[in-house]
Amino acid sequence: MTRRAEHSGAGQTPTMPSEVTGKLSVFDRFATTASAVSSKAGFFVFCVILVLVWAPTIFVLPSVDTWQLVINTATTIITFLLVALLQNTQSRSDAAIQQKLNAIADGLADLMSELSADHPELLRHRRELAEAVGLENRESAG
Repeated sequence: MTRRAEHSGAGQTPTMPSEVTGKLSVFDRFATTASAVSSKAGFFVFCVILVLVWAPTIFVLPSVDTWQLVINTATTIITFLLVALLQNTQSRSDAAIQQKLNAIADGLADLMSELSADHPELLRHRRELAEAVGLENRESAG
């Protein structure tokens, strides 16, 4: 286990995929559901229907300005809320991918250290890897 994984306390962000609890907050679950719903054809159909229902209201509303204000307000509110929800989902996805990449880089660095006795050039490559991805240097076991 690396020093990075050993020192991650309860108050810190997990650094290894095995340290992620998988428990999502109510908002995270809602954002995930909203992302799933908004990416389906049904949501697109809802948006088209909204426009189709709005279009004939030009005959009911007192002015063209009011008519445009109705659709502008509805679409702005929907867009505003979806951006916040989708950003939450995207941020969690990015964090999960980064944790997986960190685990792969850490495993590769460990493998390079193990094989460095037979292939000394791997120590240089391991240092380059550690610098490139920010792995902490580990003390040798020997």
